[in-house]
Amino acid sequence: MRGRGVGVRRAIAVLRRPFYAVYQRRLRHGLASAPLPKHVAMILDGNRRWAKLAGLESAEHGHRAGADKLIEFAGWVESLGIPHVTFYLLSSDNLVGRTGDELSALFDIIGTLALDLSTRWRVQHVGTTEGLPESLLQALRTAQAQGAGRTGLHINLAVGYGGRSEIAHAMRSIVAEHAAAGGSLGDLSERLDPERIAAHLWTGGQPDPDLVIRTSGEQRLSDFMLWQSAHSEFYFVEALGPDLREVDFLRALRSYAQRQRRYGA
Repeated sequence: MRGRGVGVRRAIAVLRRPFYAVYQRRLRHGLASAPLPKHVAMILDGNRRWAKLAGLESAEHGHRAGADKLIEFAGWVESLGIPHVTFYLLSSDNLVGRTGDELSALFDIIGTLALDLSTRWRVQHVGTTEGLPESLLQALRTAQAQGAGRTGLHINLAVGYGGRSEIAHAMRSIVAEHAAAGGSLGDLSERLDPERIAAHLWTGGQPDPDLVIRTSGEQRLSDFMLWQSAHSEFYFVEALGPDLREVDFLRALRSYAQRQRRYGA
């Protein structure tokens, strides 16, 4: 019954396509002179629920559909000239909260996704290497090397990522660097400031995300870019990850363009 329901929804979606195509063009036209973000962060949530609603046997099908959607999403981002995007693919909590079979499938899907993205764009792994299998780490290294000389869109792949862990890593890095230079503890306390900490994050040197999008209707950060999103705008989409449409993304950008950015209270 679930599979039949999904089939009906897809049939309705096909009938609506001509109308959405017109609407999509209107949205794009409206964004032509609008302020756009320089960095979009995406939490593509709902892959497992999508697979369950489709009557599929395992969550793996949902994760693969989600990976395909991220390639499509990267194309949307590039077409609008947005220079940076970050995809939240696997949290450090996921490494202990998912079953072995699902994790193994995720490792394979993420590795393939990284390599596919790197044939068109620059790719950077942001996150820890601890707990990740060598096969995935090799795929991430290969993807970074393959896309290193490319210009245009820069894609961060947050894998084995946790915002609190990232901040702790940045602090340890600062302390180690300061100690190696022969600095004292007193000197270090005087030099600690937001700019120095930001420079030692896994995304050091990049602009913070102006816009954070999350699918599936969930409204939480889930330990994602805690430091970088201090002044970000947030947009939550009801659609499950694999069902995200370009019009949903354009609506998010329209909402962003209409907001008055506030820094502080």
